[in-house]
Amino acid sequence: MTDHNGTDQNGKRLSRRRFYKAEQEVGFVESQPHVTPQTMDPAYRLAFSDTDFLLREELRPVRFQLELLKPEMLLDEAKIGSTLVCYGSARIPSPEAAAELVANAAPEKKAVAERLAAKAKYYDVARDLGRLASSCAIVEQGMRQFVVCSGGGPSIMEAANRGAQDAGAESIALNIVLPHEQAPNSYVTPHLSFQFHYFALRKMHFLLRAKAVAVFPGGYGTLDEFLELLTLIQTGKMKPIPVLLYGKEFWDKVINFEAMADEGVINRDDLKLFHWVETAEEGWAKVVEFYELD
Repeated sequence: MTDHNGTDQNGKRLSRRRFYKAEQEVGFVESQPHVTPQTMDPAYRLAFSDTDFLLREELRPVRFQLELLKPEMLLDEAKIGSTLVCYGSARIPSPEAAAELVANAAPEKKAVAERLAAKAKYYDVARDLGRLASSCAIVEQGMRQFVVCSGGGPSIMEAANRGAQDAGAESIALNIVLPHEQAPNSYVTPHLSFQFHYFALRKMHFLLRAKAVAVFPGGYGTLDEFLELLTLIQTGKMKPIPVLLYGKEFWDKVINFEAMADEGVINRDDLKLFHWVETAEEGWAKVVEFYELD
């Protein structure tokens, strides 16, 4: 029997759910408050809506799974098939802010400020790369490809998201909870802005959909992500993708790749796992060449 709205009053339709959804059950609990010693005790709370329970030490494996599942499900729903990931420093200023950074630096930090300001050109390169990849608007089997993805912070990360916005495209941010205050940059698409507790799960999501990675000058975090990516490809755990390394002058000071090969701790062919590039056009050309894009 159905009413005039087509609602199944007696639950006889074969397609009708036999059990209530979890959110409906929560609604039942909230709509029928029973204030007794039993119902007020934490033991009585529904396990999946009990934050104190979910935050217990023993529930870490469950939290791992949640941080894996939530972004994966929402990115699938957003029809995002692959990403262009951009790693880089959170300290390099935009060209507009470079002069102010130097002007406000204490005398003993002036030289460092000047070196950071000199790298402001990479803000523009990251922005151009984000715009270039987003402007191509590649869709394959209904899924969007090479969607810009950053760590969601300022500087190089902001530039990549900003470039996507310049092209009128959406972009992703994978933020991490840190002891000091942090918020996603304003160029990230709100419904694609994620926050992580576990670095490991965040790093996994960076690479699960990555079809190309651009690495700009950066510190420990950038270096960690870059070297882990090379290790995954080197060991065969991950299939090769274009790895674009920006800032040869900087990286040659930080890592002596040639010396590693000379010492035999890596193979000389391992130096081919990444491409030295300096412009957005040069970097995107490597991606186009690798995937034989039209």
